[in-house]
Amino acid sequence: VQLQASGGGLVQAGGSLRLSCVLSGRTFSAYGMGWFRQAPGKEREFVASITWNGGNTYYADSVKGRFTISRENAKNTVFLQMNSLKPEDTAVYYCAARYYSKNVYDYWGQGTLVTVSS
Repeated sequence: VQLQASGGGLVQAGGSLRLSCVLSGRTFSAYGMGWFRQAPGKEREFVASITWNGGNTYYADSVKGRFTISRENAKNTVFLQMNSLKPEDTAVYYCAARYYSKNVYDYWGQGTLVTVSS
């Protein structure tokens, strides 16, 4: 099983980035997907999640209205569109997969670094 995240980079405050994460080795449509992030010196925190069928999405208050999570099951891919980025969004972003009937994330990607300059 592999989760491969990509799309991170350096962007100025107010800019946008789109992260992608591909799940291989499992039936993607059976998994809810989530994005988490960890800033330097801080604990990992929840950012957004989407159910296995895309019917429901959830966001941390800090990103609500700026970030959008979506998925394309035909491509085994989950996305995180990040707009109006702030310096405090700087972190390593991780994608994770959770089997649809479970409450814990089983698989984690390697992370992609997002740096927002002021």
